[in-house]
Amino acid sequence: MNPVLRNTLAVIVGIIIGSIVNMSIILISGSIIPPPDGCNNTTMKGLQESMHLFEAKHFLLPFLAHAIGTFTGAVTTALLAVNHKKKLALLIGAFFLLCGIVSVSSMPSPTWFTLIDLIFAYIPTAYLALRLTCRKF
Repeated sequence: MNPVLRNTLAVIVGIIIGSIVNMSIILISGSIIPPPDGCNNTTMKGLQESMHLFEAKHFLLPFLAHAIGTFTGAVTTALLAVNHKKKLALLIGAFFLLCGIVSVSSMPSPTWFTLIDLIFAYIPTAYLALRLTCRKF
């Protein structure tokens, strides 16, 4: 298979796998740490209006979803790519970082969570993924 085509497919598959992992964790997070009483998290408006009820524990699983989703996407891409594995794994981190920026822009969250999420959940986990999957660094 053409290396450019295979690398492109590796990125696409990495984005899909990372997104599936991210959304799976988000979807089960409410059953692990229930939302606060009076919170309507079924709509974006309801979530925005009840954000002030959330405690620090409610932000743990969203952070883990972002970090683990990015990690699995970067690992998948690095394993499937023919060459430029490091660049492509970091590209996955940058893609998910962009999605994270869009997310925090559209939904209010505490400043501390926004900073921790954007600084530690995306590029560092993509870097960790490429360190674990690429022999030479």
